[in-house]
Amino acid sequence: MSNAEHINFSNAERETLHKIMLARRDMRHFLPNSKVEDDVLVRIMEAAHSAPSVGLMQPWRFIHVKNASLRENIATLVDTEIQNTADVMNERKAEFLKLKLEGIRDCAELIAVVQAPDDGTLLGRRTLPTEMALCSTACAIQNLWLAARAENLGMGWVSLFEPQALARLLQCPEGAVPIALLCIGPVKEFYEKPMLVETGWRDAKTLDSVLFNDKWPDD
Repeated sequence: MSNAEHINFSNAERETLHKIMLARRDMRHFLPNSKVEDDVLVRIMEAAHSAPSVGLMQPWRFIHVKNASLRENIATLVDTEIQNTADVMNERKAEFLKLKLEGIRDCAELIAVVQAPDDGTLLGRRTLPTEMALCSTACAIQNLWLAARAENLGMGWVSLFEPQALARLLQCPEGAVPIALLCIGPVKEFYEKPMLVETGWRDAKTLDSVLFNDKWPDD
């Protein structure tokens, strides 16, 4: 038996876990010219890599963007997609453009998450191959997010980019698909509520509106 099988968590530890989950925010505002200590970054990346994956396929790949020119090129790519998205927002375009949608230039660390080329894993994903691979990588990102919050670091998930263009910048092999840009670093303060709620962009759903018994509810 592994040591993990003998661990029993206390009420205080359970409360801490739930506190971290409830305090997690998708951050966009970072302290410029800040840094994340190497040992802290290793801890949160190890947390990400400990995530569950279907068939133990571990399809995530993390690219730590250290080159300043590469980061700027990525930021420009995101700027382009923000404008492209704004152009199809119709009556909400001006409101959309007021939102702070990324922190790529200010965050201490930038991690690109890439979905690795399919390795042919069948266990658990024969009927949902793409979906289960993406779900596995999403679990790794969530682990990283919670670990970062436990270190009192902000993290923001940026998805505003054209995947093929980002793949070229990151020199990804054929079949590899970037799915996230993760901005990580110290923040002045965490949002009290999700930013899109605070700005009035959208209201969060309540649990009872998404939790059903036995079947999808009648309209």
